[in-house]
Amino acid sequence: MSGLPVRLVVVNGRDAGTEGREHMTQPLRNKVALVAGATRGAGRGIAVELGAAGATVYVTGRTTRARRSEYDRPETIEDTADLVTGAGGRGVAVPTDHLDPAQVKALVDRIAAEQGRLDVLVNDIWGGETLFEWDAPVWEHDLDKGLRLLRLAVETHAITSHHALPLLLRHPGGLVVEVTDGTADYNRDHYRVSFFYDLAKSSVLRMAFALGHELGPRGATAVALTPGWLRSEIMLDHFGVREDNWRDALEKAPHFAISETPRYAGRAVAALAADPGVARFNGASVSSGSLAQEYGFTDLDGSRPDAWRYLVEVQDAGRPADVTGYR
Repeated sequence: MSGLPVRLVVVNGRDAGTEGREHMTQPLRNKVALVAGATRGAGRGIAVELGAAGATVYVTGRTTRARRSEYDRPETIEDTADLVTGAGGRGVAVPTDHLDPAQVKALVDRIAAEQGRLDVLVNDIWGGETLFEWDAPVWEHDLDKGLRLLRLAVETHAITSHHALPLLLRHPGGLVVEVTDGTADYNRDHYRVSFFYDLAKSSVLRMAFALGHELGPRGATAVALTPGWLRSEIMLDHFGVREDNWRDALEKAPHFAISETPRYAGRAVAALAADPGVARFNGASVSSGSLAQEYGFTDLDGSRPDAWRYLVEVQDAGRPADVTGYR
């Protein structure tokens, strides 16, 4: 430090130095976000990291402390809201079925009435884990489940964007994040699970591209974001592990070593939302790993997993699991 005296300027009862430090550590203070589909997984991780950056975050989903969705899992939107607040933001849980346009409109009307703005929209609605069948061709796949998957994964995003984007466009610099599985490059060349799953995830990628064309000239940005191999609550349960002992799953699935926490994707979204030059990504497909290299953030353990490069160069290439140089 220099030997010059420091003058404290008080602003609204707070010194300017404190204000500056908080802006550095919480660059999204006074920003409002909606994370649609924030009950668990990537949506929860994104909501919490937006909160850690200081945002007010509306979190939606169908599972509450009073009622569970057909997932029949214990995670609730109230729990997510509490985590957002605990991280340093303000979490607001609003039960919403995003297949119901009236409910989505009511949600957006509430945000408009309470905040007067929306700076970040994250479309993370999914709900399809129990609906897809691995490697089942379209004529063998359960049709009702396949069509339900498409409604949950695609129609919900369209309904939410339709109602939320007019509010987001009230102020310049808004950000829309379409959360999917796989980068545009990877999904272009790889069959993803089944006809319905492949179509759903590719549709979300194209949504971000189309929204980029519609939002860019109006001062907002849309991107498609994919996490890598996610250590979601459901995935940890699948392997019979917890976050604190997740490496025990490597005996069954060695390539799981490249996996990442949901908070890694959250830090990717927070970095995008705080970047005044985010428009350079408009319409693009990005991953948590690629954005970690761009912005310098890490996962909770200090690593930077680059799952999509790993999948191409190691797993899909038939090489033995080795994350050296990939996390």
